[in-house]
Amino acid sequence: MNRPLVGTLATAVLGAAALAGTVGTAQAAPQQHRAPAQHQKAKAVDFAGTVALSNCSGSVVRMPGSQANDPALVMSNGHCLESGMPGAGEVVVDQPSSRSFTLLTKTGGRAGTIRANRVVYATMTDTDVTLYRTSSTYAQIEQKYGIKPLELATDHPVKGAGISVVSGYWKKIYSCNIDGFVPTLKEGDWTWKDSVRYTPQCQTIGGTSGSPVVDTSTGKVTAINNTGNEDGERCTENNPCEVDENGKVTVHKGTNYAEETYGIPKCFAAGNKLDLNAAGCALPKPSAARK
Repeated sequence: MNRPLVGTLATAVLGAAALAGTVGTAQAAPQQHRAPAQHQKAKAVDFAGTVALSNCSGSVVRMPGSQANDPALVMSNGHCLESGMPGAGEVVVDQPSSRSFTLLTKTGGRAGTIRANRVVYATMTDTDVTLYRTSSTYAQIEQKYGIKPLELATDHPVKGAGISVVSGYWKKIYSCNIDGFVPTLKEGDWTWKDSVRYTPQCQTIGGTSGSPVVDTSTGKVTAINNTGNEDGERCTENNPCEVDENGKVTVHKGTNYAEETYGIPKCFAAGNKLDLNAAGCALPKPSAARK
């Protein structure tokens, strides 16, 4: 797993491609997810709606049903959680937070600061995601800074789709395509399901952890950037390995990955309220709530 940066930019060599979490990845995707044959004009992707954390990247996100006066949500990686990386099987729900985020303009400049008041959800099991609730509504952010949130897609991503990985930490955009999907991605103690594999052009680095992966045909967030194999090792930290449906393990040094986010909206009700018991919600539940 590519770790987030610690403290200053000088520690960038300790980070890596950033672990990205996505909700609703509990079901392995069949390989028939393919990009449409017809050509779709790519939408311009910029930094508007992205944020920089102290050690990672992230974005202000909305569900398809979110309203202007709902409290705004910020999405980053589970391994970027300020209290430390959740252990395998651990799920964090509804915890206090006072974390601040630097909101960026479309050109990557500093628009202002927004602050979290709760960790709504965080885990590194099946996916790698943290969702924060902020003290500002979407309307307040737009009125004050002129920035709109990024919308989470509700469709499974497709192989071959053009994507942009937008890092608020580095103020850099990586552009490539979805190379395919990995039924199981293992790294150290953690396991992620139905992960996105990038084509080689997306050489993400430490600090890009939590970057939104934007589908350039729709402009919506389709995944969250999260890891890459740095040294060619097998299933160790910072060196994830791929496991197929038959249990065969392969290692791809230099390859980077993301976790899908299309299932996240199924776990949120009106008012941006988390509901892990909602129909279709596949996010892992806290151990006390599991059957």
